[in-house]
Amino acid sequence: MKSTPLGSEVLIEFTHIGNTVKVTAIDPITYVEASIVGPVGVGEETLRRNAIRKLVYVLNKQAGPV
Repeated sequence: MKSTPLGSEVLIEFTHIGNTVKVTAIDPITYVEASIVGPVGVGEETLRRNAIRKLVYVLNKQAGPV
């Protein structure tokens, strides 16, 4: 689990598919998921950071206008 800027933890799942990796970030409180697909050579930390960034985007979008 990794902490987001929002202060909550995030579950990260890596699934290797050929020469790509599907990374799913899950908010354990709301069960909202966001996934990205990237090349294996990019690096785990970059893929993790981008998946968390997408999850934060999805959560903010669901929250509506401020």
